[in-house]
Amino acid sequence: MAQQLPPQTVSPYVINLFFVVGLVSACSFRILIIFSHTWQDLFRPVWYLGTTGYLLFFFYRFAISQKRKKAIKQYGLIPKLQQSGQLAEEDRQVIVYLLSSIQKSRENLNYLFIFGLSFLAIIADQVLMVK
Repeated sequence: MAQQLPPQTVSPYVINLFFVVGLVSACSFRILIIFSHTWQDLFRPVWYLGTTGYLLFFFYRFAISQKRKKAIKQYGLIPKLQQSGQLAEEDRQVIVYLLSSIQKSRENLNYLFIFGLSFLAIIADQVLMVK
C-alpha cells in the first residue's frame, strides 16, 4: 500500500478567490436592505448572487474544516501531543499544514467585513425608513 502524503494548504490564488466570493456575497446580502427601498428590480438578482456565492464559499470552508479534522484524526495528533512523546516527521508535517492553513486563512477578515457591513446595513435601513 502506498504511503499517503501529508495534506497541503491550497494556493494563495484559491484562498483569495474564495475570500472575494465571500465578500461579494456578504456585500450582496447587506445591500439588499438598500435595494428594498430604492431599486426593487435588482433585489432578486442580487439575492441570487449572494446566495450562490455563499453556497460556494461555505462549501469551500466546510471542505477545509473537514480536511483539517481528517488530518488530526488520521495522524492521531491529539493523543500524540498529550503523551508528550516524540513526533514522527510526518506528524510534524501535518501539524505544520494545520497551523499554516489556519494562519493563511482570511476568515478573520471575512468575519470583520461581515460585521461592519451588517452594522452599516442596519444604519442604512433606519435612515431609509425615516425618509
